Amino acid sequence: MNSSMINAMVSMNALQSKLDLLADNIANVNTVGYKRKEATFEDLLTNLRRQPDTFNQPGRLTPMDFTQGWGARMTMVQPNLTQGPLQGTEKDTDIAIEGNAMFEVTVDPAGNRGYTRSGAFQLTVGANGDTILATEEGYPVVAMVEDPDTGLMVEGNIVVPQGFNLRVNPDGTVLGVSSGETRELGSIKLLQATRPAALTAVSDNLFVVANGINVGDVVQRIVPDSQNLIQLCQGYLEQSNVKLTDEMTELINVQRAYQLAARALSSSDTMMQLANGLRA
Repeated sequence: MNSSMINAMVSMNALQSKLDLLADNIANVNTVGYKRKEATFEDLLTNLRRQPDTFNQPGRLTPMDFTQGWGARMTMVQPNLTQGPLQGTEKDTDIAIEGNAMFEVTVDPAGNRGYTRSGAFQLTVGANGDTILATEEGYPVVAMVEDPDTGLMVEGNIVVPQGFNLRVNPDGTVLGVSSGETRELGSIKLLQATRPAALTAVSDNLFVVANGINVGDVVQRIVPDSQNLIQLCQGYLEQSNVKLTDEMTELINVQRAYQLAARALSSSDTMMQLANGLRA
């Protein structure tokens, strides 16, 4: 297999990965809280080669050396965490984040954590029978609540008493409101991604931190205030930050590049067939 065929094949593999990524973005254009995926590419090994001495004919002005590339590959996929538009729903359990932060949820009984921008929550029954705030898939939302024994703030769930309505303040504090009575239920825990490239997108519109990476190096807790311009908006949902026009434009460009690489592969194959058919 000659170098031109290798170059074309490697480039086609990278472009196919890019097409799959664009298809994923387009498919989630209406997914609440979805964050656009972006890919980073890099050139593979580049060789500096020299033409045979027979190419050095009288009158040649160009150098004998030439650069030989071997295509490109996708090296990293990371989420674009820019703010998506907010849409009002007038539903108490719908919460949107305005600013750079994410919700934290518990994804399994072992206590492993996931992170999401989707605030399409609901009230569901927890393992101990309490009514808690959770995602549509049933993952409990992590909050800071008061420990009844020590009085300290510890991680827990937002437990809504029977007959109380949910109220979420812009700073993340959660209240249970009933006729003539208000109870403090805790404060929704928010995290800010300091290394978005280390977040791995998984199912249910969640991000996780891969094994072997220190979670504290990727996400850090943040409290909404006037300095960081972060606040929670109850009764709103953040929509996807995917712009369909941009994705379609990039999709066309990638398809054309893929067709060009496929044509180069076909041309290289034709030249090899012609060379094999030559007779001395």
